[in-house]
Order: sequence, then C-alpha cells, then structure tokens
Amino acid sequence: MPYARTADGVRIACQAEGDGSPLVLLAGQANNHHWWDAVRADFGAAHRTVTLDYRGTGDSDKPDEPYSTEVFARDVIAVLDGLGIERAHVYGTSMGGRVAQQLAVRHPERVRGLVLGCTSPGGRHAVERSDDVRRSLARPGAAAGQALRALMYTPAWPAAHAGPSGVLGDPAMPAYARRRHLAASNAHDAWDALPGITAPTLVVHGADDLLNPAANARLLAGRIPGARLHLIPGARHAYFEEFRAVASPLVLDFLAECERGA
Repeated sequence: MPYARTADGVRIACQAEGDGSPLVLLAGQANNHHWWDAVRADFGAAHRTVTLDYRGTGDSDKPDEPYSTEVFARDVIAVLDGLGIERAHVYGTSMGGRVAQQLAVRHPERVRGLVLGCTSPGGRHAVERSDDVRRSLARPGAAAGQALRALMYTPAWPAAHAGPSGVLGDPAMPAYARRRHLAASNAHDAWDALPGITAPTLVVHGADDLLNPAANARLLAGRIPGARLHLIPGARHAYFEEFRAVASPLVLDFLAECERGA
C-alpha cells in the first residue's frame, strides 16, 4: 500500500485503482477508504479512483493533535503530489464533502469537477440535526450503532443486506482520534469562502437525510456560483450506496460533462 508524507511528517495511506481521469473519493467522519467499497467500481471504467485513510484512521498515522478539515485537505494534496496527479475531480460525502470544500477553496488549481454529497457548509448558517437525532446517537452501547444505521439507510436496506457496512465508522480507530475527527467536522465553516469556488459543482443529497438535514444541500447550491442541486427522493445519509443506481450515473454524467467543457 502506498503512503504519502505530509509537510508535518504524517504518513497517509492511499489507494489508487484503474485508469482514466483522476477522481478523488473522500469518506465521512471517522471512516477510512472502505467507505467507498460498495460503489467504487461504479467509477472505475471512466476514472482512476483515489482514496485515502484520513489521519487517525485505517493504515495512516494517528497523531493525537488537533485535526481540521483544512488539515485533511492538505493531506489530500500530499496524496495527489505523491501520486503525480496535478488535477483531479473530487467527490466528497458527509465530512468528506467538507474537506472537498476546503480543497476547492484553498487549492482551486487542483480541482477539476466538484461533487458535494450529503454535506454542509458548517458554521452558524448550517442546518443542524435535531435534538432527537443527537440523543439517539448518544445512547449507550449497541443502541447508538443501531441509530446510526437507521440514519444511513431506509429500513428495507439492512433487511436485505445483513453483512457489515463500510460507512458506520472505522472499528479500529482510537477513541482519541474519533474525538479529533468529531471536533474537526464540527469546527468546519466554509460559508464565507463558498462564493469563491470556481470548479463546476454538483450538490447531491438524500431528501430524507436526518443525520445531515437536506436543507444544507440547498444552502450549498445557492452559495456556490453555478452549482447544480439534485435531491434523491426517499434516500437517507448513505444515498450513494443504497441509491447507487441513481447516484453513481448522476455523478458520472456530471463529471463527463465537466471534461467535455474543459
């Protein structure tokens, strides 16, 4: 497995597969690259897919120091540099969408097309999850995991897919790193910078997402110049997996259009 070395000396594990134009896939909070396992092949025919284990997850180093979405974005740049990729499409979901915002704002020359999935601008303008959702995730033991699964998928999905899910958190992640990830995601606020994004942007969200309310998608699309918005009816937070038959072609068509217009 290749590693990239960041400017502050942290090793970031990365995974690159396939050929074609590069596409960086960014996972959610406290997750590693396995977040994308179920749908990565959807993009493999057209793109060289690149994933990474955030610092604190997977096979990457896990320093016990403050993390931020800006730091994660710099880690992505280190991965691109290590792989010799000058410019890539970026598809970020959940906290990965917050990292993708930082990439597009701070490193516009590296971002070709931008897809922001089930994410939020952060800060005081964001629409927060309800107190009921917060309480459900704070339950002890297995109850919190059950609540998270219910926020990710419709009731029909777990019944038909009994195996482990790659989007429910990195099980080997140290507790301190989980706290660092949570703090990084909570501190994100790109609102003032969003109008400066120049990459063509698609905003995708499950219309029934309660973990990150779908109202945030409208905020992002209204704040980023020329951004397109697509809400997927009936979908929850893990729309990209459960509703892949809709989401993956939607993203692929958008990225193909970005390339035709380049």
